[in-house]
Amino acid sequence: MVSKLSSDEVLSFLIIVSVILITARVLGEVFRKFKQPAVIGEILAGILLGPSLLGTVAPHLFDSIFTAQKGVPYKAFDGLAQIGIILLMFIAGFEVDLKQIRKQGKQAASISFMGLIFPFALGFGAVWFFYDKIFSAPSNISLTIPAMFFGTALSITALSVIAKILLDLDILRSKIGNLVLTAAMIDDFLGWILFSIIMQLMKPGEESAVWSVSMVLVYTVFILTIGRWVVDKILLIADKFLSIGGLITVSVALCLLSAVYTEYLGVRGIFGAFLMGVAIGDSKYFPERLQNILHQFVINIIAPLFFASIGLRVNFVTNFNIEIVSIILIIACFAKLIGAGIGARMSGMSKNESYAVAFGMNSRGSQEIVLGTLALQAKIIDEPIFVGLVVMTVVTILIAGPLMKYYLAKHERSVKPVNAESHVKIVSQPESTQVAGVS
Repeated sequence: MVSKLSSDEVLSFLIIVSVILITARVLGEVFRKFKQPAVIGEILAGILLGPSLLGTVAPHLFDSIFTAQKGVPYKAFDGLAQIGIILLMFIAGFEVDLKQIRKQGKQAASISFMGLIFPFALGFGAVWFFYDKIFSAPSNISLTIPAMFFGTALSITALSVIAKILLDLDILRSKIGNLVLTAAMIDDFLGWILFSIIMQLMKPGEESAVWSVSMVLVYTVFILTIGRWVVDKILLIADKFLSIGGLITVSVALCLLSAVYTEYLGVRGIFGAFLMGVAIGDSKYFPERLQNILHQFVINIIAPLFFASIGLRVNFVTNFNIEIVSIILIIACFAKLIGAGIGARMSGMSKNESYAVAFGMNSRGSQEIVLGTLALQAKIIDEPIFVGLVVMTVVTILIAGPLMKYYLAKHERSVKPVNAESHVKIVSQPESTQVAGVS
């Protein structure tokens, strides 16, 4: 017999969703007014409603909302939040422009790879050096796994955050804007492949892990080649015979099927959703206006539930460790700034342009938080490290825009005298030529 929620449980579920959604959206809009990503406000909403504040100040109210009915309504909410993150990674895949990567691949790859290698190597090495101080992974997990996770978490640039920053600075369509965005796309993509491998390495049985990782890589190659063609044809048929709503339904169904497949392989379903987003975003039969419809629904309704749920999972006050936060923040910023800065210089940019690119690539976001949440659930990391990752994410977001603006303005000032001098030469040249001709 199929069980169902009782009337009281449904009521509790609706109260949880309403309280979290309203608080998250209000605080998200407040941060957006101050030209900061809404995700910061949404995480803050969870912290305020969770054990960090409400659970400490008014524990009876906290229990009556979130732990009533033996916690069944909250489990239902958690399921809804998981759907939210799957759809969020699906629309994140829309932003990966494969044509743009091919077009600017060489320069962007220089920025991306150097910006990946340095943080990954430093993060990997830091775990071996600081392991006893900051990590408390279970004894059955190899040290290699938290080391790989830490390196990966520090390597990824937040594609959605950097796009927002470039938009705010009005340089999204400029050469430097395109390069940074393309480099962030490559970062995102490689980061998720790395994390899918880490999740597989946690599975018991070396042969099983190798097989699963191989299947994930094969599936990735398939989606980016033949799979894109198959998806395009499916959407073509849907576009001919179905309404706009039907076309959106087909795309979401493909997303969920891809998530089911990667979850079956032992990798989290969000990776499959991300891959399907890349394929569907590349199809002309799922145009930008339909992507925007889905984007607005996910960003404003579903995704805030997930980000708010982060604050409900962990007590940020009791698990805040200044030493761990400092180590994570210093390593993350130092490695990313050095790596991306060197990559930018190698691609032919000036010193100030390279600094601007480095601070842009240093911005983290939802991807790190998603990875941290999954690692926390998988017991790769513990609560203090998760809190450190969230703090690092917020700080790098806050400093990225102002410092990019500062170094771009400095670059403009440095090239103006050169341009002015060139202009004088261009103007004076016809005069000297004319004099020579007359004489």
